[in-house]
Order: sequence, then structure tokens, then C-alpha cells
Amino acid sequence: MDFLGKRPKPAQSTTARGQQAEDAALAHLQARGLKLVERNYRTPGRGGGEIDLILRDRDGSLVFVEVRSRNTERFGGAGGSIGRLKQQRIVLAARHYLMRLAAAPPCRFDVVLVDSSGNQMRIEWLQAAFEAL
Repeated sequence: MDFLGKRPKPAQSTTARGQQAEDAALAHLQARGLKLVERNYRTPGRGGGEIDLILRDRDGSLVFVEVRSRNTERFGGAGGSIGRLKQQRIVLAARHYLMRLAAAPPCRFDVVLVDSSGNQMRIEWLQAAFEAL
């Protein structure tokens, strides 16, 4: 409690912030014509990967999207948190997902950066941000 006897407002959890960022990213991409195929696809077992959003682009390409959110620019901001290991896990999950399909369509890996450090949320969409290794 603060000195006025009011309870401080609880800080938003990392999970809630991540969900909010994914919602904003999805709305941003849908406004640009992409269609949601699947959300939060996970490979089974330990050490697997997860794909935040899988969408279909207007040209038929399947787009695997990683959403990164930071509320501070320290440590490189949202974009600075997508290292080689994270990319490998996303690619692994994408390959696992594609094995379920009869024929694999053209694919790409996009990243959506959500910056909520200021008064308003800023969204940056990086198309073909990395390639399958």
C-alpha cells in the first residue's frame, strides 16, 4: 500500500504483455491483407519451437511470424532479442508444421516488433527477416 492507503496497480505480467503484442501484430497484418491460419503453434516435446502467428499472404505464401515486444530500448529493444538459437527453433517448428501439409507452399519468416516504451504502441513489420538455416 502506498502512503494514501491505496493498493498499487499490479504490473502487467509478461504473458499479458506478450498476448497484447500478438493481438496488435495480428491486427496490423490482417489490415494489410494477410489471413490467419494458426496461432501459437508449438512442436511437441522439450526443446521444440513455437510460432506466434502463421498467416497466408495474398500471393498464397505461408508466413511464419515471430512477434517480439519490449517496453524498453535497453539491450537492443525487441529486435535485439531474436538470436540465432531463437531463429533455429522457429525454423524447426515451421518444418514440423509443413510436414502436416500435402504440399509445402512458398514460405517466409517475418518478424513484427512491438515497442510499447512510449505513450503509444509502435509496430514495425520486417518481411523476410531471416531464412531457414
